[in-house]
Amino acid sequence: MLICSPYNGRFALNGWEVGSAPHARRARRLTRFAGATATLRVVAAPLEWLDAPCVMGILNVTPDSFFDGGRYLEPDTARERLAQIGRDGAAICDVGAESSRPGATPVPEEEELRRLGPVFEAMRNGVHPPVSIDTTKARVAAAALDAGAVLVNDITAGRGDGSMLAVVAERRAAFCVMHMLGRPETMQSGPRYGDVVSEVVDFLAERADAALAAGVAGERLLVDPGIGFGKTLAHNLRLLRELDRVAALGFPVVVGVSRKSMFGELLGRAPQERLGGSIGAALRAVAEGASVIRAHDVAPTVDALRAWCAIGRAEQGVRSE
Repeated sequence: MLICSPYNGRFALNGWEVGSAPHARRARRLTRFAGATATLRVVAAPLEWLDAPCVMGILNVTPDSFFDGGRYLEPDTARERLAQIGRDGAAICDVGAESSRPGATPVPEEEELRRLGPVFEAMRNGVHPPVSIDTTKARVAAAALDAGAVLVNDITAGRGDGSMLAVVAERRAAFCVMHMLGRPETMQSGPRYGDVVSEVVDFLAERADAALAAGVAGERLLVDPGIGFGKTLAHNLRLLRELDRVAALGFPVVVGVSRKSMFGELLGRAPQERLGGSIGAALRAVAEGASVIRAHDVAPTVDALRAWCAIGRAEQGVRSE
């Protein structure tokens, strides 16, 4: 049983733990590419916040996100949400200005930057948790990193913009590689796989290799199986049940299940009623190897993880007596 550590039973490598599966060898290719342009902001310790298991809070400055669209469009509410996510115990805040819900259409780069402007200002001038930028555009990622972000969370895994991996590498930021079948506009139109877990793991391994080849250091990579991104309910459930195979790649695993439509199908609940299902799935994800849980409801998710970890520590204590 996993006890409050997604790396339980594996060996350490340069401060990170890696699995013993064949894919884990990719994690050994660390820091082969040195140097960064002097005029750019270089991120010194982009994963210093990651004390697994932990919570990545969500701040959407969008009018159309499926759960909280429109809530944080005003500068004052966006700034307060950023600060509140930190007060609620999140290790990092994932900020996005383009909805990736099923059926969403792309947002022009200038509009994305406009929406993010007040958040960038707050990042420069206020007290807040570390920030991840949820974007597929290299220019937006660069602006966020220069404003103080430490991680780029790209749902296209660097395929949407040919400059993305270079931007991440030259600033020595962290990068999250996520699996998505198709694009948000069409990803839920009859997604099919031969073996969903094997195909997702192979894709993540290939994109991690691409990031390494572009100069992103291995110890700055995370992976995300992309729950709900081109998957049926059955696909999502199997990926969560076999998440240990994703963790065996040797990189910290991010899982986002917060209030997703899978709980509407599974439990018959509207988005506002899906907190229980979200936390239940998050705890199972951590038990199977997840390091980071991406969540709208930060405080209850943090509380759930703390209670789960406390039970694990108590069990360890009993066994050691």
